Amino acid sequence: MGGAIRKAASVIAAREVEDGFEVLVLERSADSRFLPGYVAFPGGAADDGDAALAEQWFGSVEEAARACAVRELLEEVGLALTAKGLGSSDARGIEAVASAPPSAGQLSPIAHWIAPPDIPVRFDARYFAVEATDGVEPRPDGIEAARAWWSSPRSLLEDWRQEGRKLYWPTLFTMRAMAECDSVAELLDLRIATREPDEDELGRLPRSTFWQG
Repeated sequence: MGGAIRKAASVIAAREVEDGFEVLVLERSADSRFLPGYVAFPGGAADDGDAALAEQWFGSVEEAARACAVRELLEEVGLALTAKGLGSSDARGIEAVASAPPSAGQLSPIAHWIAPPDIPVRFDARYFAVEATDGVEPRPDGIEAARAWWSSPRSLLEDWRQEGRKLYWPTLFTMRAMAECDSVAELLDLRIATREPDEDELGRLPRSTFWQG
């Protein structure tokens, strides 16, 4: 059985391009304890201080997941979400956000994943979508994120089908839902009804989609 469940949050930053939109993804470090080498969205486990940040920025400790998402985005890929929008930041400390924190409305909730009891590392994770503009480039920290780049969901799914990328089930399921969108506006309005894989999917999809290794 899995251990204690941890709160977590991820950010799906999306930007318009000529033929649709792209999302920001990263490749997890080979040294990562959880899903090394997998493609994921910027994010991670909540810290004790996220509730306090949520109260300062959003006026409520109930928004700790949004605060976690903003903090992880800054720490992992050097992007600061402020009231002015999403931009690159030389500083990885929370002061890059604190002077002009974002509003809750800048982070659209699109998915909520709760790992089942039989998963060794369990997260209760909220996924938020954020609009980005052209020219915003990530700078992976080299510790949790080995590299980061922009790509369309459809291209990422094709890479996965060709076995060029590893996608864990929540990422794969979310990516498939986003691939049905045609614009950033549609993505921001997306609300994904998450679910666990069925027996057919467990037998048909690569083992790496459900288990590390």
